[in-house]
Amino acid sequence: MIVDLNSRYGLNPAHSEVVEVCKVIEPCKTLDMGCSNGRNAVYFGQQGFNVTAIDNNPGAVDMLQSIITAENINNVTAHVYDINNANLEQDYGLISCTVTLMFINPDRVDTIIADMQKSTLAGGYNLIVCAMSTEEHPCPVPFPFTLKTGQLREAYNKWDVIKYNEDVGTMHNGAKLQFATILARKPL
Repeated sequence: MIVDLNSRYGLNPAHSEVVEVCKVIEPCKTLDMGCSNGRNAVYFGQQGFNVTAIDNNPGAVDMLQSIITAENINNVTAHVYDINNANLEQDYGLISCTVTLMFINPDRVDTIIADMQKSTLAGGYNLIVCAMSTEEHPCPVPFPFTLKTGQLREAYNKWDVIKYNEDVGTMHNGAKLQFATILARKPL
């Protein structure tokens, strides 16, 4: 039986797209980009994925590390890393980047996505969920970066797109905005 560690440690539940991905992708070496306090990393770990969790907030990484230590979790590691560096040093079967890109330097988006793609094993997956700002749904939150219509799909035009949408959704804090969501598989 899996204990709900997210509730135990006051974390938000794992992102709904992460929960869905765990139903269709076999556990593999996974990178959680922008892990914050670890809500998705802990969930991935409980589902049998070997997770590297990165975030540029040392306090958040320390909190995740304390959960890993307290629960004796051996398949999740946490590191401070600035995603803007776009210099991943390992390859992964799954790179998950949910509700993270909107906090990065807008000038680095293309480089970061290219680095994610380069660092994904052939046949591996990228999951991205990012806020959008469109004419129909201007983003009500002043994020440093938001996607435009079709921008994320275009970035993955050479990959097999498993899922793509640009739907209005609700953030865990209750804010309603449009998100682009993609699950794409790197060709073999």
